Amino acid sequence: MLSDFEISFWYMMKHNYLTQSGRYINDLLRLNVDGQNVIVNRASLLPFLIAAAFLCAVGIYGSISLDVGNENIIIFVAAAIIGGYMALNIGANDVANNMGPAVGGKVLSVAAAVLIAAICESAGALLAGGDVVQTVAKGIINPADDISVDEFRNLMLSALLAAALWVNLATFLNAPVSTTHSIVGGVMGAGIAAAGFGLVNWITMSKIAASWVISPVFGGLIAALLLFFIQVKIVNVSDRRQAARKWVPILIALMASAFAAYMALKGLKKIWKPSSMEVAGYCSAVFFAAWVLSKPYIAKKAEEISNKKKDIYTLFNLPLIIGVSLLCFAHGANDVANAVGPLAALVSTFSDTGIAAEVTIPFWIMIIGAIGLALGLLLFGPKLIITVGEKITRLNAPRAYCVALASAITVLIATALGLPVSSTHIAIGAIFGIGFLREYLENPDKKRLKPGHMLNQTSLDAFKNVNIRLRRKLVRRKFVLTIGAAWVITVPASAMLAGMLFFTLQLLV
Repeated sequence: MLSDFEISFWYMMKHNYLTQSGRYINDLLRLNVDGQNVIVNRASLLPFLIAAAFLCAVGIYGSISLDVGNENIIIFVAAAIIGGYMALNIGANDVANNMGPAVGGKVLSVAAAVLIAAICESAGALLAGGDVVQTVAKGIINPADDISVDEFRNLMLSALLAAALWVNLATFLNAPVSTTHSIVGGVMGAGIAAAGFGLVNWITMSKIAASWVISPVFGGLIAALLLFFIQVKIVNVSDRRQAARKWVPILIALMASAFAAYMALKGLKKIWKPSSMEVAGYCSAVFFAAWVLSKPYIAKKAEEISNKKKDIYTLFNLPLIIGVSLLCFAHGANDVANAVGPLAALVSTFSDTGIAAEVTIPFWIMIIGAIGLALGLLLFGPKLIITVGEKITRLNAPRAYCVALASAITVLIATALGLPVSSTHIAIGAIFGIGFLREYLENPDKKRLKPGHMLNQTSLDAFKNVNIRLRRKLVRRKFVLTIGAAWVITVPASAMLAGMLFFTLQLLV
């Protein structure tokens, strides 16, 4: 036992230390906080360090893959690095449109979605990416003899860098934009800077401008119609399990046939080009097979669940996962050209005598595109996936299913009509269509001011009804304005930036 003196002495010493040396304690506390911040900052910097290492590796690999001479080595390495940078940005931004609904519908976690998308995107790029691509991004410009080889190289380099910078900025602002429109705007702007407005194919540009409206409207309408059908035939009936046994296999078969056509016409178009009759027969067979195989599966699952809505929604989980995986595969097969197409066009000028209309993409360039897509998704994709899946409107499995199926159907319709559409605009438009349909179906205002309408009896009733109306706005309006504005300015912004970069390169080179 301590004596009273010892206790008093100990208390005095403790008090003096805390008061006189309090700054040291505060410093230690501050050091602890700073240390935590350092750890957080290091963790936040890690993705950028990995991306920088990838780009360095791309530059080194590109410099030793082709002998271009000492006088051209700088522009060649720069082109390879910018191509890898563009691939990173495509993976970070564009893939969110495919996986976002599945995450928002609570079907997949962010980690699972990122992993599945990375595998499917890289597989699509390497297995079905094709080996031939138009050098000038879908016929936006017609170089002919209007520009020299050096000007063409600077044009492609400027277009690619401008598109990558714009997509990077859009990703930072949480705005999903079309990477195809970005590269198109970049090529157009650099082409105008190189040889004037006459170099641009304005017919093609007008079709692309029309797609700004066509893509989201088509996607929204089809997604809303699909969701309305599910609500009427399955969700809003007394015996949901029996309705699910009847209609869910048909919906699965519809999705299977739609994605079969989607893969035949878009995902595998570089390695397989079937006729219209072959596609129709192929899709019919897939529809019947999917319907037959899914009926016992859905019947068994329906017996294991209750009649509640949330249990019925789980029946859409597996087809949704398969659907978004196929979307990622097709996206990797098609949009890898946005990253490596201009790079391949530039590389071809070092080995050919002139500017070719079409070029063969070397395998090492396809590897850069595939790895860049997957790495960009893994490092920077989760942020935009959460935005697309959770922050525009609330999704569940059936709603996410409608978004995925609407994306495939809209692309098929547009392909049949010869309309250029953006998969990004379609997916986001489908999500908006889902949200606005929910507002229409659930908004109590549609019944107001009709015969027999009664005014609010008390002030409390008035406040209650106002709060109900506010809660019924099921689409976040700020995202409508933000994303719409990003879509409208994508092509002009990329074009202006590419033009400035082209003039800069002309002065430096």
